[in-house]
Amino acid sequence: MARLWTDPSMLELESSGAKPQTPAGGQAPLDPPKNEVAVLAKAQGVLKSDVTVKAARGLSHFGEHSAGWFALGLVGAAVDKKRRKDWLVAAAGVVGAHAASIAVKRVVRRPRPDHPSVEVLVSTPSKLSFPSSHATSTTAAAVLYSGLTGRNLVPALVPPMLASRLVLGVHYPTDVLAGAALGGVVGGLIRRKLKRR
Repeated sequence: MARLWTDPSMLELESSGAKPQTPAGGQAPLDPPKNEVAVLAKAQGVLKSDVTVKAARGLSHFGEHSAGWFALGLVGAAVDKKRRKDWLVAAAGVVGAHAASIAVKRVVRRPRPDHPSVEVLVSTPSKLSFPSSHATSTTAAAVLYSGLTGRNLVPALVPPMLASRLVLGVHYPTDVLAGAALGGVVGGLIRRKLKRR
């Protein structure tokens, strides 16, 4: 059986002919979480509950492929007829932000969290992690729709989505922060163009 971890003391045990001690379960101990894995495991432990997991899964399905945010843009276009074109441009911008995140993912190719200390609580369409596409499209939507509604939607929409990705164990903290930054840039650029029209 392959070892799950190595330690200098193991060499001493082997040279002396002694057998290493294992926990009661009979399995060698696993490496403790380190760096971002430790942060993610801690965040998930603090935030996870039946209620937050259910809400996080709902946000995950809503934001998948930016479909929910795109649909809201179409609703805005149908209701606000005077600015229908602006709503359609904004909705397309959300999809564009999502596409940009996918392009970055394929370049960076960072794998999703995979450690026993992190529980994955939802399925994902890709094994790539950086940046979070949910964070990207949500932030882009919040920025763009804020400009069209006249209300700052960022505080209400972005933090819950970012936290939900940690609760579900499918992204590292830097994944969601980078996604929010990318979405903010894309959304901000499109919002400026809409203001000039």
